Amino acid sequence: MPAPSSPLRCLVVDDDPLSVQIVINCINNTPFLTAIGTYDSAMAAAEVLRTEPVDLLFLDVEMPLMSGIDLLNTLQNPPLVILITSSKHYAVEAFEHDVVDYLVKPISYARFLKAAQKALELSADASLSAAASASAGAIAAGTDPDFTFVKVDTKLVKVLFNDVSYVEALGDYVHIVMPHSKLIVYSTMKAVEEKFPSSIFVRAHRSFIVNLKRVQAIEDNTITIENKQIPIGQTYLREVLQRLNKF
Repeated sequence: MPAPSSPLRCLVVDDDPLSVQIVINCINNTPFLTAIGTYDSAMAAAEVLRTEPVDLLFLDVEMPLMSGIDLLNTLQNPPLVILITSSKHYAVEAFEHDVVDYLVKPISYARFLKAAQKALELSADASLSAAASASAGAIAAGTDPDFTFVKVDTKLVKVLFNDVSYVEALGDYVHIVMPHSKLIVYSTMKAVEEKFPSSIFVRAHRSFIVNLKRVQAIEDNTITIENKQIPIGQTYLREVLQRLNKF
């Protein structure tokens, strides 16, 4: 993926000076990132995050007085977040808070770069989504408003939009899930958003797009569709609620 016209502005929040220096070195060696500051406590960083433009936050989980997770809970519109942790058991909490990735100390540059590239792709996706919303959610040119075709192995398969319950991203593939069947497609969520009409579909999480017609219930930031519990990412919650209220 090409680098953006301007690098992603990164803030590092960690009480471990060695970890901070490693992350800063990684940022300085990554052309599409730029460091705009470091803080050794979540409380010190909180006000900056509310008032200054930050694209990507590298956030330590375990800090005194206020943890990284506590800080995320105070932010209404958090930037993209990569958690830094000494323990892998924070993976579930990372998923619930819709973070880009989490890095386990000690951090290698190869692993750092993989997480940073995810953030770059998601930043590009967000820009494209905003542009799509501004153009009234038009469907890609040449696409019938009721269906599209997706490539499954060597076949082109017709997909009726009304039949789709939700789409889930899994690695380099997406699962297009219908009540009695599922298609596994080599694709990105960005490509799905471009093909699927925003009049009935909404991004609920970095890993999920849902059909508003299929939503059965919403509770505790979770959508239920045909007994599937789908998390709502914090950055998508307001849009999902607004769309459901208008639907």
